[in-house]
Amino acid sequence: MRAMSRRAAGLWIVAAAGIVALGAWRATWRASTIDPDFLTGWILAAMVAALAIYGVRRRLPMLPLGRASVWLSVHVVVGVAAIGAYAIHVGTLWPEGAADRALALLFLAVIASGVAGHVLQAILPARLARSGPELIYERIPTEVAKLRAAAEDALVEAAGAAGHETLSSYYAQTLAWYFERPRFALSHVFGGHSAEAWERQRLAAVEKLLSADERPHLAALAELCRHKRAVDAQYALQTLLRAWTFVHVPAATAFLAMAAWHTLIIHVYAG
Repeated sequence: MRAMSRRAAGLWIVAAAGIVALGAWRATWRASTIDPDFLTGWILAAMVAALAIYGVRRRLPMLPLGRASVWLSVHVVVGVAAIGAYAIHVGTLWPEGAADRALALLFLAVIASGVAGHVLQAILPARLARSGPELIYERIPTEVAKLRAAAEDALVEAAGAAGHETLSSYYAQTLAWYFERPRFALSHVFGGHSAEAWERQRLAAVEKLLSADERPHLAALAELCRHKRAVDAQYALQTLLRAWTFVHVPAATAFLAMAAWHTLIIHVYAG
């Protein structure tokens, strides 16, 4: 861990020094054989290419290409440094011209979504661990279906034991909605307790209407609600953890394509 921290600190120092040096050179440039726009443009292109390589690395985890944590550190540092390189190259974060502004908008979308993703990846895993055993995201609908089936089985047993369907009728009017699919996503994302309060209120409302034979089944239903709440939290947090990529990856792909076109046009007209 300490070695990794020292390595990350070294990367930040090198990146900061490089951007400061590039900015100082661009600010003091007068005339030379080196065109500053071309040089800074190619430096930025190299940084963007390095960032794109990380995406390839993530899709090939089986290859011995080094530790994923090192790749992530480099990706973050280069991404932040690319903001400075972009500002030096363009002279501003919001240039003139429709094409340049479209390119700037894509660049800012890539950076903003990347920062959001990095923050989410730093925060959400710990919250996922606290919410209970981690579930495979694609299996969550199956888990919800299992809980719903278990709840319906408890209702059948309650009706058989009591000889009437008070609990079943109440479930159909209220709790069936809860067991249909994951609920209270925003509350789970922000760490709220809306789901727990909703469960407690609904269960307490029916408890006084039940006979002694039905109450043990209500307790079983309450336990299923508790498990459902944990599954819903997993679903909400894992969805958020995945959602930022639906902005970051398309924006990055579009930026790479438009940047390549921009480079081609610049070199054609320069020639």
